[in-house]
Amino acid sequence: MTNTKLFVGNLSFKTTEAELEETFSKSGVVVSVAIPTDRETGRKRGFGFVEMETKEQADAAVKEFNGQSIDGRQIVVNESKPREAAPRRGSW
Repeated sequence: MTNTKLFVGNLSFKTTEAELEETFSKSGVVVSVAIPTDRETGRKRGFGFVEMETKEQADAAVKEFNGQSIDGRQIVVNESKPREAAPRRGSW
């Protein structure tokens, strides 16, 4: 059984990881929550990742929370896709 990571977009800059965990725990077991911050400014970047224990719980969370409002923002929730390798720059 593998955990399923969800992408959560359009987050308010004031939304905390604890709030996301509390919200998503309504759909199942939350394994981890991360809200990346900008390396330069330290500001939250407006999106996050929530890892659910099972694919079924992740699917339930997408159905339940995609389009819902958190901190006054309508969030986007979908299954996170693996990052594609960025093309190397300047390697002529």
